[in-house]
Amino acid sequence: MLRKVMIVLMLLAAGVLPLLSQTTSDGDHIVSTRDLQQAVRATAQARQGNLAKIDQFFSSDPARKAFETVKLDPAKVSNAVSFLSDAELARLATQTDKLQHDVSAGALSNQQITYILIALATAVIILVIVAAR
Repeated sequence: MLRKVMIVLMLLAAGVLPLLSQTTSDGDHIVSTRDLQQAVRATAQARQGNLAKIDQFFSSDPARKAFETVKLDPAKVSNAVSFLSDAELARLATQTDKLQHDVSAGALSNQQITYILIALATAVIILVIVAAR
């Protein structure tokens, strides 16, 4: 009985050890370290670009006037934006790009901009509160 157990253990060791050595070699990774670093760098750059777009929109003249109208501190809203997830941040950046384009084209009135900013600020605050839980 002991001899059978020893034979089984030796067979397992003979089958498992080569597999373990293969998984620890540097050349056999599914994703290379360089690819992983590039993906992380691209994600960080996209996040920074989205934050810059949103900050640029919040510092625009119509946005500042709208923040003053509703007595909302743009610095607090910008600070809250940094707590959003990458997906939420990308969605908000897309919306602010569209709004900035509409403002540049003269498609929105000051009142519409104010309402949109109130909605955006409220959404940011709600998302931050939900994420903090």
